[in-house]
Amino acid sequence: MEENSRSAVVTGGASGIGFEIAAVLKERGWMVYLLDRNADALREACSNLGLGENHAIACSVTDENEVEAAIARAAADSPLGAVVNSAGIGMDKPAVETSVEEFRRIIDVNLTGTFVVARAAARHWIANSQPGSIVNISSVSGMIGNKGRSAYGSSKGAVNMLTAILSTELGRRNIRVNAVAPGAVDTPMSRAVHTEDVRAQWYERIPQGRYGTAREIATTVAFLVSDDAAYVNGQVLAVDGGFVNAGLSARDAA
Repeated sequence: MEENSRSAVVTGGASGIGFEIAAVLKERGWMVYLLDRNADALREACSNLGLGENHAIACSVTDENEVEAAIARAAADSPLGAVVNSAGIGMDKPAVETSVEEFRRIIDVNLTGTFVVARAAARHWIANSQPGSIVNISSVSGMIGNKGRSAYGSSKGAVNMLTAILSTELGRRNIRVNAVAPGAVDTPMSRAVHTEDVRAQWYERIPQGRYGTAREIATTVAFLVSDDAAYVNGQVLAVDGGFVNAGLSARDAA
């Protein structure tokens, strides 16, 4: 089945990495639907992408009923081919200063929201005997112990494990589940969270010496949901300029 005959759902699609993923998928022929809590931002995003307002679906990824309705709506006009879980929130704060409320909120959106959306998509595909592809947006903070990320890193580490479990359970149904783990990426969220000191530390420790771009994440996602990745399942792919595998920093090595 050609990709241009399938629809793709992108959560968190109104801004940042989610918006760029939606843009790249649209370029590559997918019928894209954006999910986000902010209805006004959704309408603006769809306008910027040249999509009709019917492609904007306002919902909370933690609300089971809203998510199930959104999946059904996205699949109404053409077969649902892909779901990208990009909705997420972040925080950079020492564990001893993190409140339980803050911790629970990040887990609820980043982990529970990913589960709710993935489950709804899987149920749809199983009920209709259709193949599908899920890509969860994780983070390198879910792979290594970045300071200040007790809540965020825990949520993304759990997303990586959820990816592995879902890929094992759903593989024989011809449903693939993978994750992309961005490193430092220049997005509105990173600009709001990363101080100048934090940015300097990233620059020093990334072998390529720069932040990534949202498009670099988006093109990786586009590969994973495409038929070119038909035998890729259960993987967590770091797109981080080599950060996770780096040893000594550039300054130390010099």
